[in-house]
Formats: sequence, structure tokens, C-alpha cells
Amino acid sequence: MEIKGLAKTTLLDYPGHVAATLFVGGCQFKCPFCHNGSLVTKAGQLPNIPLEEVYSFLEKRRGVLDGVCITGGEPTCQPDLRELLYDIKSMGYLVKLDTNGYDPGQLDQIFKEGLVDYVAMDIKNSQSKYAKTVGRTDFDITRIKLSADLIRESGLDYEFRTTIVRELHSIDDMVEIAEWLKGCQAYYLQSYVASEDVIMPVFSSYSKLELQAIQAMMQDYIPKVFLRGIE
Repeated sequence: MEIKGLAKTTLLDYPGHVAATLFVGGCQFKCPFCHNGSLVTKAGQLPNIPLEEVYSFLEKRRGVLDGVCITGGEPTCQPDLRELLYDIKSMGYLVKLDTNGYDPGQLDQIFKEGLVDYVAMDIKNSQSKYAKTVGRTDFDITRIKLSADLIRESGLDYEFRTTIVRELHSIDDMVEIAEWLKGCQAYYLQSYVASEDVIMPVFSSYSKLELQAIQAMMQDYIPKVFLRGIE
């Protein structure tokens, strides 16, 4: 298991819970606006945190932490993800999984085995612009659509979310996303924030007023649309 980072306490990553966050390396995508670029492009160069160290920390934090978030990178790239989830659940923790949705087969198995409690799936863009946004020429949108359907039908708590970038996401794109996900449980608009680890630091964000206007438009399709990362 390639665990590259551990945030020991977060009040933000798992809505309503105090949690720790594990960061894994690798991803099937290369989104140019990714703010964890090193986990995507340089994962092999980053040191691994031994599982024994992670488990020891979680054992000591029982009763203090409610849950554990697994993020990346992309967790479903890890062949032993299900074993990790099982071990964490066996300690009594709630588990939140962040995913790009490109491995619906593994998500389906995880759901059937009851290994997660909350799922957050990134919706990178409208379906027509997905391949460009994720940096792949051999992209299969069917996988994304299947994962979104699996999540909506899973009975789990979940959210869909889009990191919105001025240069990549038009108003028409956001309308397409709203129509696609119409009636979903929860959707978050996340403002793009530049960082030193962005893969291509050439992008900019929408203003707060612009994001609020997009939020209001999307609420015609999805009642629970929230803003995240807005100053």
C-alpha cells in the first residue's frame, strides 16, 4: 500500500466528523489543475509511510477520531485498497473514500463488502470535456457514468464535487453537469486554489459572486449545492 501522507486531524475532510486523512500515490488521470500534483507525477519518488505506523497511530487515536478519509492521488489505483479499508473498519472507524470514479468495478465490490460509509466522487467536467480535463486521450466516459450511478444507488452518504477553474469550466459546462446529476444527494462547488504543487500553475478561479450565481443556477436541478473553499 503506497501511503504517502498522513494528516492526523481534520475537521474538514469528513463532513460532521473528526477524522484523520491518508494520502495514497498514483492516479489514472493527470488533471492539469490538480493541487496534489506530486502524488500524481512523482509518487514513485515519495517515501511510503509503513502500514504498521499508520495502524499504530489509529489504534492510539480510538475514541478521539471518528473516521478516516482515504484520498490521493487516486485510492482505487492501489490493488490492496480493500484490505486497508477492511482493517480500518475493523478498528471501529467510519471510512470516507475520495475517488475519481474511473474504476467502477472496484467501487462496486467495496460497496458490496460494506467497506465505506461515505463516498466523495470528483466530477471533473461536463461529459463532453471530460477527456481534455483529465489529460487522457484514451478516456472512457462510460466508467465515470457507471460510477456515478453506483454511488447514487449505493444507499451510502455521498457527495459529488467539482473543482471549478475559469479556463476549463464554462457556464454551459456547469449546466450540463447539473442536468446529468439532477436530484443527487449533495454537490459541492470547490473554488480552484493555486498552490506550489499544482501540475500546471496557469489557472485562475471564479469570484465569490460568480460562484454564488453558478450555485443558484445549479440548485434548479440539484437542491443541495454547496460552496467549498470560498473566502
